[in-house]
Amino acid sequence: QVQLVESGGGLVQVGGSVRLSCAASGRSFSNYAMGWFRQAPGKEREFVAHVSGSGTTTHYADSVKGRFTISRDNAKNTVYLQMNSLTPGDTAVYYCAVFVAGWGTPPWALDAYDYWGRGTQVTVSS
Repeated sequence: QVQLVESGGGLVQVGGSVRLSCAASGRSFSNYAMGWFRQAPGKEREFVAHVSGSGTTTHYADSVKGRFTISRDNAKNTVYLQMNSLTPGDTAVYYCAVFVAGWGTPPWALDAYDYWGRGTQVTVSS
């Protein structure tokens, strides 16, 4: 059983930056790809970023490409999401999750993930 705890959210001004962390406990962390999703009020949960188990391969939603960076430290069992040039459209609860699907499954597929954390709120004020 994997447990994930997100942290690092808060209130930030437009154009600012924040780094989210996702601490994992349980199974062999480096064996699993990880993802970040977000959910704004009244909207569906959407894909943000994905990182392979080794950290060498990443994928991003078009809306965050060039502004957000996903990374991981397997020695610390932690995945990060560095968020720069934030806009009000980035306001959401951010969740991390474990990619549990098989080879070939798109990294942006919501149902490819399990063991969701409780999320951390990011609010971007103008």
